[in-house]
Amino acid sequence: MTLYDELLAGLGDSGLEQIAGMLGSDTLTARKVIEAVSGTIVGGLARNAEHPDGADALLGALDDHRDADPFNGDVASLTRDGHSILGHVLGGQGTELAASQLSRLAGVDSGTIMKLMPLIAPMILSLLAGRAASRDMDPAALADDLERERASVPGGLGELLDGILGDIFGGAVPRQMGPYEPRIDPYRTEHEIPPSSGTSGRGHGATPATGGAERGLTPGTARGERGMTSRGERGAAPGTADPDW
Repeated sequence: MTLYDELLAGLGDSGLEQIAGMLGSDTLTARKVIEAVSGTIVGGLARNAEHPDGADALLGALDDHRDADPFNGDVASLTRDGHSILGHVLGGQGTELAASQLSRLAGVDSGTIMKLMPLIAPMILSLLAGRAASRDMDPAALADDLERERASVPGGLGELLDGILGDIFGGAVPRQMGPYEPRIDPYRTEHEIPPSSGTSGRGHGATPATGGAERGLTPGTARGERGMTSRGERGAAPGTADPDW
């Protein structure tokens, strides 16, 4: 089972329907958009993990996300954490570039893609954290696993995503600092994408709803009818207290 398959299982039918509503599409189109977005994020993680320092830093970040349940978190915290993750994986400009190209691929407004990406990113990291823990992965094993995930994306889409990642990374393997050291762009020290990149005027606490209405991704059936509803006991989103991830 790929991370994409696990992601769909975690969202469940209800979560998928809410994303379809967010996109203004049917659920089949929503699946395709989720596959493209998750493939971009996983591909970015794989590119980061190609460098030993990057794989080691990512493994440390996964420890902070091991006990997280983004499928059951409030949208504001999830989005905040997602912006942080995307800033480290793709960089601010890279995230905007990916959203722009994915919007043309999917026929969806880039602003909507910019709202979806930070929702999906913590889910991917949480699923990957659980896998890394259950298999006791070291940095090399994590890098290999991510490369297999990247290669599992179907041919035509895989080629398109490789092109997007090539535009972002320019063919270079980025070097990451240690898990608690400051980085320079594209591993930004800021934990958000700039408001101009398509989020709502309320910044990185934006909800994924269109038209100004507030709503979260509610119950994913594969998670025992639990969804992304507000849980007062959660506090900050997973990983946001970490100065790097």
